[in-house]
Amino acid sequence: MGFPGTWMTESESVVYRVVPKCACSTIGQIMFYADHGRFFDGDIHDATTGMHKWAIEASQPLIEKNVKTHASYSFTCVRNPYTRILSSFFDKICGIQRNGKRYRGNMVPLLTQKYGIEVGSPENGFEFDQIASFRRFLLFARDTIRWRKPMEPDIHWSAMSGHISTFILNGGRYDHIFFTEKFDEGMQHVLDNIEVKNAIDLKTIPRFNESEGHGPKRLHPVEDYFDDLSKHLVYEIYKKDFNLFKYDFENPGNKMPLGEVDLAEVHAKLGE
Repeated sequence: MGFPGTWMTESESVVYRVVPKCACSTIGQIMFYADHGRFFDGDIHDATTGMHKWAIEASQPLIEKNVKTHASYSFTCVRNPYTRILSSFFDKICGIQRNGKRYRGNMVPLLTQKYGIEVGSPENGFEFDQIASFRRFLLFARDTIRWRKPMEPDIHWSAMSGHISTFILNGGRYDHIFFTEKFDEGMQHVLDNIEVKNAIDLKTIPRFNESEGHGPKRLHPVEDYFDDLSKHLVYEIYKKDFNLFKYDFENPGNKMPLGEVDLAEVHAKLGE
């Protein structure tokens, strides 16, 4: 199994378990800057040099040795499940990807056919009923996660606890888990605990949102997308995420966590 989704600076100053749709582009760029004094030119997910990643074969023994001996500070970042699944919908289902194509090629036609999901197009200004389509997408996301049909669940909407648990199950320990919603505070805590070659001022660095600008804008407040049935579907998919990471299930309009993450609880419950 190893440590999928794990990135480490070349200097081995810090180890990060990527959770999709949780500020991972910005975090990766900060790690790159910490070592090199510049940001990676392009999407950090495409970088094959300048940083160790589990997806790069040559990096695997270095990451494995570091994580298993807990040689470096290790962290990850989480996000409100309501806003995360909404972001996945607008980016991966409705948006046109960096290569100019739809995400995963034939997935959108499948969703239109099987679930009646509309996503609009750049030609019509992405005009469609966002709320109705999103609620149908939620059924699809639930089906992929619960029954692995009509396809395997995608990393962008599979539960955060699933991503985070692989690191623990294979011998890793987190020193910090922080919230996307309190990004500067959480990332500063990480930087305060590691040695960096190049100082980083979080107030001045750009936010690297690689999904921005290639799809429709969200037209309604978060809570408008979730009726009673939608809330129950979200809870069915993300129950562990709400409970472990202290997010407010009752109120989709409250994106802020209700408390701090209990690292001992996370290690105990995700290490089983």
